[in-house]
Parts: sequence; structure tokens; C-alpha cells
Amino acid sequence: MKSDRKKAIIDIVSKYEVDTQETLQALLLDKGFTVTQATISRDVKELGLFKTMGINGSYKYALPHKTIESTARTSFSAIFQDSAVSVDRAMNIVVVKCFTGMANAVCSKLDTAGYQEIVGTIAGDDTIFLLMRSEEDAERMLETLKRLM
Repeated sequence: MKSDRKKAIIDIVSKYEVDTQETLQALLLDKGFTVTQATISRDVKELGLFKTMGINGSYKYALPHKTIESTARTSFSAIFQDSAVSVDRAMNIVVVKCFTGMANAVCSKLDTAGYQEIVGTIAGDDTIFLLMRSEEDAERMLETLKRLM
């Protein structure tokens, strides 16, 4: 239950400009979590949430970079497992073949997953090209992607 609640908090803070614990409490209630302010306070501390300036100039809760990257990689892993057909490489380029129509979705998630060794990506309908910084990076990425399949 606690991990589900924390996942819900990460999702809420990622999507909404949450300015107070009371706002977070109300949004959690909308998702089916009945919690006290003390529980929210503990969760905020454990997740490492902090206040930052929002779009409208008021302060809002934000996720630490490591949580964003971890969540993005988990999200990428899930869609990759469901969509990828094969992976291969040529020099410093990794090629991912996907089911028809899925390459753009996989590529979009990959772009937010925080892999620093990727220089850039291009996606078609069923194929993704990953330009890697080096041949060694390409080999490591190929092995990583094979493990995800």
C-alpha cells in the first residue's frame, strides 16, 4: 500500500502543480488513498520532494532528478518489453525494431529515460536508430536492451 501511494504521489507531482500537502492529500483521495497530513509529510520527506517555482510564479512540489530518471527508466522498460521485436548494432548505432506503429512511443520514453551515452534518436513507424557516443556505449546499450526483452 505504501509503495502504491508513493507511486501515486510521484505521478501526481509529475502531472500537477501541487503547492501544499493539503492539495496533495485531496489529489490522493481522488485516486482512492485516504491518508493523514502526517503520512503525507513523511512520504514527502522519504521521496525527497522539494519546493520549486511553478509556471504561474507560485511554489510547487518537485521530484528530485534521480526519482524522475528512475521513474522514466521504469516506464521505458515496460513499453520496451511490450513493443520491441529485436535489437542490433552497427558501429556506434543501435537499431531497435518494434511492432508496427510502436517505434515513436518507445523512442519517446527512451528519450526521457536519462541515458547519457545516447547522442540522439530517430524513430520511424517500426524502427528506432540510437546514435551512441562510442562503439563501447553502443555495445553496452545493446546488451541492456537485450536484457529488457
